[in-house]
Amino acid sequence: MALDVSDYAYVLETGEISCEGPAAELKRNDEVRRSYLGG
Repeated sequence: MALDVSDYAYVLETGEISCEGPAAELKRNDEVRRSYLGG
C-alpha cells in the first residue's frame, strides 16, 4: 500500500485534493479508512 512507503500523501476526490498530510496520520484518519482503505 502506498501509505506504507510514503512520508506524505494526498487523497483525491473528483480530481481535487480532499485530504493531505503525513501518511501515518492519514492511515489513522477514520474518514480515509472508511472511504478508501476498506476499514
